[in-house]
Amino acid sequence: MAMPIDLTGAERFVLETARLLDRHRLAVLLHDAPVTPVLDALRAYRNPDGGFGHALEPDVRDPASQPAATLHALEVLAEVGALDDPMVTDAAAWSAETARPDGALPFVLPSAAGYPHAPWMTPNEDGSFLTFAIAGLLWTAGSDEPWLEAATAWCWSRLERPEELSAYWVKFALDFLDRVPDDDRALAAIEGLRSKIGADGTIAVQGGTENERLTPLTLSDRPGKRSRILFSDEQIEADLDQLEQRQREDGGWMFDWQDWSPGQLVEWRGGVTLRALGTLAAHGRVDLPHRG
Repeated sequence: MAMPIDLTGAERFVLETARLLDRHRLAVLLHDAPVTPVLDALRAYRNPDGGFGHALEPDVRDPASQPAATLHALEVLAEVGALDDPMVTDAAAWSAETARPDGALPFVLPSAAGYPHAPWMTPNEDGSFLTFAIAGLLWTAGSDEPWLEAATAWCWSRLERPEELSAYWVKFALDFLDRVPDDDRALAAIEGLRSKIGADGTIAVQGGTENERLTPLTLSDRPGKRSRILFSDEQIEADLDQLEQRQREDGGWMFDWQDWSPGQLVEWRGGVTLRALGTLAAHGRVDLPHRG
């Protein structure tokens, strides 16, 4: 059953607890505020090498550039319609310098070991699912970074073995397939992932918290995406109902993965509250003041 959203409470929660970047993002979402303050706040997480760090991705507290933080920066730029900002070109160049010879980006770089990080964010040199998401966003940005072709080839090669892809691999593969230009090939690959999704439209996260699952809106968060072919209207509507019901008394939303530090907890709660509001607004479940 749909529940009314306490928009005032959600805004108060973000203003009381979230970091400056996320407060500016909220102002853009709710009040059509200028994007420039978001960009200015985002630059504080940028390093001279063009990548992003400084716990922009709250589970890696490393000040040095990391793939997860750089992905988060690109997601913010996409959210506010600023994928034409020079930070994108610099992030693409950093990704090219950081990638393995086969085009894939590591999950976590070695410098993270010297700083607080989530137990699962351990440094390694293996190719990671973050490659899917960063490549997809760079395609959307119209990037001319030569590395993008190698990254894309690596992504397609991994999609040839869908049986090997676990929950988050599927999630980020769908991010890539929603954005890569080759429509027919992308739709075929999306169909190839259908068997990974349960009858209720979710995927269990192996090794995650108890009952941690990726839901339809986590896997395909906006109407009109190619990946929506994997989900029925009923599954999307049911997930929207559940998302509405997960708003807490303090106005915010909570994530379902492990919380391991006070800073990570408060920073992720601000982020997932923004994500919830954006998803609900995109589906007409929230009436934004500036659109009323």
